[in-house]
Formats: sequence, structure tokens, C-alpha cells
Amino acid sequence: MSIPLSKRAKSLWAKKQNHDGQELWLPLVAHLVDTQNVINWLYQNWLNESQQVIIQRDFTTDDTEKLLKFVGYFHDIGKATPAFQTKQSYNRNQTLDDELMEKLLRNGFTDLNDYEPAMRNESPHALAGETILEVAGLNTSVGAIIGAHHGKPVSEYFNYKCQYYTYISNYIQSERKAELQKNWQQVQQELINYGLQKSGYNSLQDVPEVTEEQAIILTGLLIMADWIASSEYVDNDPSRIMFPLIPLNQGYDNLNMNQRYQNAIETWDISGHWTPQPVTDINNQYQKRWGFSPRVVQQLMSQEIGKIIDPGIIIVEAPTGIGKSEIAMTAAEQLAERTGATGLFMGLPTQATSNAMFSRVNKWVDSLAKEENVNLPIKLMHGKAQFNEENRNLPQAENVGSQDSVVVNSWFSGKKSMLADFSIGTIDHLLLMSLKQKHLFLRHLGLSGKVVIIDEVHAYDTFMNSYLQQALVWLGAYHIPVIALSATLPKAKRTELIESYYFGKYSDDVQNNGGWENSQSYPLLTYLDGKEVKQFTDFPPASKPKVNKVVRLTGDDNELIKKVTDSISDGGVAGVVVNTVKRAQKLSQLIPDSIPKLVLHSAFLAPNREKLEEQLQAAIGKDAHRPEKMIVIGTQVLEQSLDIDFDVLFTDIAPIDLIIQRMGRLHRHQIKRPQKLAEPTTYVMGTNEDGDYGDANEAIYEKYWLMKTDHFLPDAIKIPDDVSRLVQLVYDPATDKVVSGIEGPRHDVEVVEEKERDKASIYQIEVPDPEENLHGWLDRDRRGVENDATAEAAVRDIKESIEVVLVQHTADGDYLLDGRRMEDAQDYEIAQQLIRLPNAITPNIEQSINELENRTEKYYHAWQDSIWLKGMIALPLDEKMTARFNNWQIKYSKNLGLMYKKDGEDE
Repeated sequence: MSIPLSKRAKSLWAKKQNHDGQELWLPLVAHLVDTQNVINWLYQNWLNESQQVIIQRDFTTDDTEKLLKFVGYFHDIGKATPAFQTKQSYNRNQTLDDELMEKLLRNGFTDLNDYEPAMRNESPHALAGETILEVAGLNTSVGAIIGAHHGKPVSEYFNYKCQYYTYISNYIQSERKAELQKNWQQVQQELINYGLQKSGYNSLQDVPEVTEEQAIILTGLLIMADWIASSEYVDNDPSRIMFPLIPLNQGYDNLNMNQRYQNAIETWDISGHWTPQPVTDINNQYQKRWGFSPRVVQQLMSQEIGKIIDPGIIIVEAPTGIGKSEIAMTAAEQLAERTGATGLFMGLPTQATSNAMFSRVNKWVDSLAKEENVNLPIKLMHGKAQFNEENRNLPQAENVGSQDSVVVNSWFSGKKSMLADFSIGTIDHLLLMSLKQKHLFLRHLGLSGKVVIIDEVHAYDTFMNSYLQQALVWLGAYHIPVIALSATLPKAKRTELIESYYFGKYSDDVQNNGGWENSQSYPLLTYLDGKEVKQFTDFPPASKPKVNKVVRLTGDDNELIKKVTDSISDGGVAGVVVNTVKRAQKLSQLIPDSIPKLVLHSAFLAPNREKLEEQLQAAIGKDAHRPEKMIVIGTQVLEQSLDIDFDVLFTDIAPIDLIIQRMGRLHRHQIKRPQKLAEPTTYVMGTNEDGDYGDANEAIYEKYWLMKTDHFLPDAIKIPDDVSRLVQLVYDPATDKVVSGIEGPRHDVEVVEEKERDKASIYQIEVPDPEENLHGWLDRDRRGVENDATAEAAVRDIKESIEVVLVQHTADGDYLLDGRRMEDAQDYEIAQQLIRLPNAITPNIEQSINELENRTEKYYHAWQDSIWLKGMIALPLDEKMTARFNNWQIKYSKNLGLMYKKDGEDE
């Protein structure tokens, strides 16, 4: 039999507002029950099996449901306090506030209209809720979930008794008047008793304790449920009603709580869910998903992955172009079916590689959607995702009538982005799993239901790698399958990946030692199956291993360009990969006008760079109609995501794995070549005999790695046979003894790496500890992580820089740099004209922003009224595409990108 609620309990409010002249409210108990219903539904219907396992742990199904209902109902019990009930409405509507105060007074809250707490802010309602429940006897591990439901737990040293008795008037109105205190004590106990009954408990002492991992996922689910139950409409669309407020003349008794939540969920739950199917025939699977039969390496790796019983982390090491992405997505289906996961996160090094992969993953998800006749939500996650045309053209979930599409569900945005079933983006969004930041619980919740793929896992520096290792510990703790891909992986890095994941899953060090750490086999599949580390190496030898001739090249820039032009004198395409933008621009200007050229690097406007990439793919991509002659000069962007083919390669000295990566663009396709360039040849520049690699190269890469690469770089590299051996030689500290003069550079790199690790650890969460509660979990958190752009910067050790909209301002009007008048362009097109200014130009960030804001206000005041342009800052160029800023001369060229020089400096 249900406990009846008093009028006094039903007079407490949770939400209030004046909408179009109508005064509305929602009784507190209604919101508590709404959230209880929602969290229970989410657990039963939205969470997948792997997430349910984390929450249930050792509980029975019945015990789990009771716990969920408990946290759902009690999350806002802290609003049953005088400190909250006397708060003004959001828009300071005095009439509305007076009406609800009168209701409270009529129902027994004596003298509440005279209540004026001096320290109301010391007891925010989430903290107050935890305090009330722990004073009444609830264990701290669950109480901390209530205190954390607004995104951040209370501090490590929180004491509920100290909080309650220090600010007692916040809780029971008066420090001394027993009759006033009694009103609040009674109503709080009444709501506790009502909630206990609705949750299935007899007392607070019956609520079981939870582990730290359970608490984190429960808190994430509670935040999600609270946000849903707090929404009157989906995305503020009045036609999509969820949990509306009600007129003041209605109350809790007028609401059909069950029908209310069912209607809301039906409105909210508009995208479907993936149901992974067994992969029984590898050849058929590749034909079905990709339209081709698997290569031998793909076939063997996918077969081996299909045998894994208790999946953990899988590391795929294979040459560029072998099809690692297809191996990974096939593995995602295999592992999801095995573990109960129903989604995917794929992390890549850059926005450009994320965009390229988004297109491929989108096609894969579309195949899943059509196969299962269901709409599946996808999310592109990086700071420029809104400009990706393919992403923009995807249908909104609410507008799709059929049930077989890839859709964008607009609810999964902002802090909720990771909750979308399929998420593709920069690696930062995985690394952020380790960063102390508000609402981190939602990121953990989102990742806990997915298979995680990490592309180019070798590509991250010490700072980022520190976050990656910590993320892997947590992924292991949640038993989330991880697939890490690399063309070139040092054995120490392979060991780090395995050990981090293993520690998270088993709270122990790797036990067996079968020599897997030192394997130099290539290709190589290393994986955890339960507690056992296994490796698969039984791949047939490459039928035609590619032997790359290596030639060290010295001389100045003019000599280099002469060598490049001579190499293609009989025709062909030369690729020149250098380490800095300025060097790429300088070299390109030395190329004779008679030879077609293309320059590609990061200092182009995004639309400009996109067109250059399209031109490059059309010229030297797969099945392209290749030019008779061409020179392509670029930076590291040429290594990433572009399926292009050079007849001859020139590269600045770089660590060995990057040189091998660059070689992946040499003789990539089976095509006819000029006789002179029939042998794949890589010229390596900057390997001077005195060990001086130049300031520019040593500013990009530590001298230690350049020296070791220089020492072990052979006259020929056989791919794939030599790849692992060379990478291990360079990255193994044991080989330092054979490199003359390495001691100083080694010390320098050790100091740098130690500083990077220390710096990264400042804002990192601790490793999981089942015995810990949430108190202090996010103490000393990183502030200012508000969007994708700031999030990406937080886990990369990069200097703060400024991004500007680059436009042309002339006496004749304003133009985009492609020649269109600004007035003829859409706002989102203007917003895409972004470029990041070099740090040298903006030594004083704040001063530079102020100057740019002044210029923007002067010429483009109307931008503040645009949803695309609001808050953006412009750098207007003149008729000659130049501007003077901070004593620098800035120039933009559609062929060379952004160039800059100090006032008075020669070209």
C-alpha cells in the first residue's frame, strides 16, 4: 500500500517559470518520480549489456533496479530545504515567487516569508541532498552520487555533519526555533519514506554500497536521466513535449506519472540501437561490408580475433595500405557481439584524418542500419565538425520516416556527444576520459557501452600518451574492448598499452611472460584474452616485398630543388615532405614555373586545403590520370589520410617510424612508371656528418631520436620485412651504446619527457579503486573546457593560439579569399574561413585578441547577430591579400597559404 503524501510535502516546488504570461510550476515530488522512472527506463532499454554488467556487478537484478530507482528519486531531495524553496525564479518574476511562497505558507511552513539565509550558497541542493541522506543514515558511496549529480562530486574532505550543523538554517530554517525546524525535519523524513517505498527499501541502511566504477557510471546515468526529466520539450521544440510544467492551480495529484513519462520517452527515443550479429564467414563479411575479398593479412587477423573468448585490448601492427581500418571495424562487430557493446568510438590524430575516416565509418554504419532496418545515430567529434559537409547533410533523426538510415540525433550534442552510439573524432575525446573536468561522468558513461578503436596509436607525444595510458586503465576497468592500430610501433609502447589495460581490468601487473614484449614479427597481432597475452605471427611472407633505396642528401635548398627536378626530367611525380610550413613555402618558390607543383600544409584555410587535397587525389590518387610531371611539397599532412602515390620521395630527417610512414606514399599503387624511377627511392635530407640537424628539425623532433634514426638508417629498407626491426633498433634504449655522442641528447629527452608526464598528471584522475567513493574525484579540476576546441587543447601540450576568420576588406567591399563578395556567402561559409595564427605573431594573447576584436567590431559588427559568426574574430586583409599586425607583415596566397615576416625583414 502506497504511503500517502501530506499537502505540505506536495507543496514543495522543483521548477518554476513564467511562460508567455502563464505561471507554471512542477511539484518537487513529481520531478523526483519523473527522474526515477526515466533512469529505470534508461537502464532497462537504453543501456546495453556491457554497461548493465558494470552497474549490476555482484547485485541481483532486483537489487540493481532498487538502487537505480533510489538514486533517481533521491537526486533532488536537497531541494526540500528552506534554502532552496525561498530562491527567486530564474527571471525574477515576483508574482510567481509570491504565489508559490503563499502555497508553502498555507501548507504549514511557518514564517518562511521572513527567512533570509546569510549563506544559502554554502549548501547547493546537490550537496544538500547528500548531506540530508547521510545524516539520516545513507552510506557515503551512494550518498556521493547524489552530491555529484550536477557534474562534480563534493571535495575529498567533505564532512556531512560539519556541513549540516554549520549551516543548519539552510536545512531546517532556524538554528534555535524547534517548531520551525520540526516542519522541515518532518517533510524531509516524509519524502525519504515515500522514496524508500517507491524504490523497494525499508530503510536507508538497506541501500548497498557501490564500488567507484559503479558509482561513476551510475552518476553519468543519473545526470542523463535528470536532464531528460528536466526537459519540457526536446531541443526547446514546443511540438515535441516531454515533461512540461503545470499551472499553479494544479498539483501532484493531477498528474498521471506513468503516462507522463511514457509519453516523454516515446518523444525522446527517436533513434534506434545496434544489435551486433555474429561474424561467421570472414570472406563474406568483407564482401558484404566493403565490396571486396579480404587480403591475406586481413583474413588471418579477423579469423584470429574471432577466436577471442574474453576480449581486452587488441593491437594490430601492419603496413600502411594493408587495410587496418577494415580489420578494426570487422573486429568491432566481432567484439561487440561477444561483449554486449552496441556502439563505437574511433579516435584519430587530427581533424583531417577524422573527416576522412568519418566518411568510411558512415558507410559502414549505413550498412548496419539497412541490414537491421533501424536508424542509427552518428556523431563527428572535433572543433570543426559543424563544417564537415557530409556530416551537415545527414538527416536529423526526428525528420526520418523510414527505419534504415544513419542519422544525427540533435539531443546528443555538447557534453552529451559521447552518448551517441557511433562517435568518430580526434583522439582528444578519448584522452579526455582521464582529465578532471565537470560532467566527466557522461564521457565515461558514453564510452562504457562502446568498442574503442585508436588509430595511429604510435603518433602521440609523451604528454598525450600519459592521458592515453590512464584512459586505457579505465577502459580496462570497464572491460571495454579496445583495438589499437599502428603501422610502426616500438615494443616499449606495445608493452605500455597492454600493461595499462591489464592493470585497469585486473588491478594487477601482467602475469605471464612468454616473450611477447620483444617480438619483432611484422605484421603482428597482439591481444589480451582474459589474463593471457597472445600473439599471432603466422603470416605468409610478402609475395613482393618493396625494397626502398635510401640516399642521404646534403646541400643547400637550390641544390635540393635541382636534384628534385633532375629526378623527374623524364617525367614522374616527386614528393617532398619537410618538417615546417615555412620550409615548404620557401622550397616551392624555387621550383621552375615550367613544372606543375602543388603545396600542402596546415597553414591554409580549411576550404582551400580541402580543394588542394581533392586536386592532389585527382592527380596522383588511386586510378588517377597522372600528370607527365609534378612536384608536390608538403609537411606531415602528406602522411595522413591521403591515398596518394609518388614516383620518388624526398624527406627531411625525422624519427624512423615517420620516415617509414612517408615511404608508404612511395610506389603505393601498381602502375607504370618512368624507367628512371622504376626503383623506389627515398632521399633523406638533413643528415649532416657533424650531428647538427638544424634548428628547425630539432625544434620539431628531439635530437635524440634524429641521431638514433640517422645511425640506424640503412641504404635500403625492405617493407614490410625491415619495419619492426628498424623501429625497435631506434626506440630501444639498449641500442644507445652504439651511437656516438648520444649521452647529452638522451639526457635532454629524458628531462623533457619527465616534465611532460609531470605536467600531464596535474589534472588527471586517479586510477580506479573499488574501495573509494566519489569524494574528491574531480578536485583541482581543469576549468574552461567548454567545447570541442578547448577540449582538444586541454590534452595536447600546445601553446595557446588564436584562430581568426581571414577575409578581404577593400574600398570596393568585403570578400572571401576565393573572390566571392561576403554579402553573397552564407554565414556558415564565412565561418569556415578560419586559420590559426602562428604563435610568433601573437606573443601576448590577450592584447592580440583585444586588437582583433576591435577590428572585427569596426568592420563586422553584425556578426554578433549570427549563430555561426557570433564570438568570432576577423583579420581583414587588404587588396594585396596582406595585413600588418603586431609588427608583422602577414600575407595569404591560395597556392602557398599563410606567410608572415617581421617588419623590415627580407623575404
